[in-house]
Amino acid sequence: MPRSDIADPHISLLRAARKPAARFAALLIAGVSVLIIGLQAMETWRGRDLRLREAEVATANMAHALSAQGETAIRVTDTVLSSVVTQVEREGWSGPPGERLGKYLRDVVAEAKEVHGVLVYDADGNWVVNSLDHAMQGNNADREYFRFHKASGRRSAHVGLPILSRSTGVWVLPVSRRINRPDGSFAGVVVATIRIAYFAKLYEGFDIGKQGTIVLARDDGTLAYRRPFEDTLIGKSIAGGLVYQQYKRTGPVGNATLPAQLDGIVRLYSYRRMDSYPLLVIVGVAKDDILSGWRSSAGQLFGGIGVVVLMLALVGTRLVRQIRIRDELEEELLSARERLQERNAALTELAERDGLTGISNRRHFEEALQREIARAARSGKPLSLIMLDVDYFKKYNDHYGHVAGDNCLQQIAAALPVSLDRPSDFPARYGGEEFIVLLPETSGHGAFQVAERIRSSVCALNIEHAGNPASVVTVSLGVCTALIDADSPPAPEALVEQADCQLYEAKRLGRNRVSIAAQASTALLQTA
Repeated sequence: MPRSDIADPHISLLRAARKPAARFAALLIAGVSVLIIGLQAMETWRGRDLRLREAEVATANMAHALSAQGETAIRVTDTVLSSVVTQVEREGWSGPPGERLGKYLRDVVAEAKEVHGVLVYDADGNWVVNSLDHAMQGNNADREYFRFHKASGRRSAHVGLPILSRSTGVWVLPVSRRINRPDGSFAGVVVATIRIAYFAKLYEGFDIGKQGTIVLARDDGTLAYRRPFEDTLIGKSIAGGLVYQQYKRTGPVGNATLPAQLDGIVRLYSYRRMDSYPLLVIVGVAKDDILSGWRSSAGQLFGGIGVVVLMLALVGTRLVRQIRIRDELEEELLSARERLQERNAALTELAERDGLTGISNRRHFEEALQREIARAARSGKPLSLIMLDVDYFKKYNDHYGHVAGDNCLQQIAAALPVSLDRPSDFPARYGGEEFIVLLPETSGHGAFQVAERIRSSVCALNIEHAGNPASVVTVSLGVCTALIDADSPPAPEALVEQADCQLYEAKRLGRNRVSIAAQASTALLQTA
């Protein structure tokens, strides 16, 4: 039978089993590396979030403490103001009451470190009593706090804009109260000033990092103090800053991570407005400062992880290289095996194929016939042979030449498979101009029909043949059919000889016809 060019399945299985090895090792190493890095990255990121949450709590606590300390300082100052207002409204500031009031103010300034000075002004803004050791003349009617009290009947304390003291030349934050006459009309103002430097000293003890900041501002956004301290910033407005706007949106207490208006540094801010006074305390710690320690430890950790991953990669690379070398060697062996099989197949093909026509040769046919006799003996089904010969072929060669004769045989050989129905039908060149067809499991009737198709196909080729009465190349065919006895199977030569006899019978009867043994024909036609 014709040989099928199918690759060795064993080699295909070996290749399929081997190919994933290097890839699997590489993917495994890469996966482990990614897993290690991923887990460490997750843990490190959790550490970062923890640092930020801890910093948020710390800055909120710091803002609360600073707000409480500042409020305490202002409350002490306001207590002094309240007592002064009560005394002035009851006794006035002239004569002995004024002298006693001056002494009281000097004692207050000496005892209360946060109080820079206390002054009393009349309704026109003139200095009438102060905490200095000597009398001074001056007028503060132009001050914001004086104008506020003169225009407003409010008796509570007022925290004014930060100012540069006219008596001492230092920056102070004024806290003032209104003085009324018995009829409720405006009589003057008493003001106590707190050194801005007092807040600087108060805030110095808090750790806010290298780029941190602490801000004290009025509720309208006027800056009273900022750490790091710059006196040029006192009195400036921070109302346009993102932190102040956040405060206005969210209320008196809050947190936010935002860039600063003044220097653009991103900080984690906590802000808090004093409960009793219109002052806002803002504490900001630079995000870089918060995360500097985290970055350092994360860098060390990832450095260590990098070393581990690098070592893993080096070991893995060596392993993958070894696997690839092994695969290359195996591939060379498999390729050599394939080439050997291909060469063997080619040799087998040369041994089994007829060199001229390309169909199976006599040797291959005899091997197939031996197999089919054994199979027919087992199955009990008929086995048929068709022997055919080109009519007047010697005349054809003599007239047209041997090259044309070879071409004629090639065309006839090509027409044989077209006339066959099944892959198991086996055509071969038997020798010279003789061909033979093996038909397994085929009755005489079926073999006769196949032989007729072959004869018709050859005629249909219309190969010119001047030496043939039919004017074209024709063939004569002999058919032999046998039921094989399993106990005494016939020799292959006997079947071929019987087909050959029928071939000569066809030639004797005039050629271009099919001849089948009468006994076999009758028996098998009845069973068909």
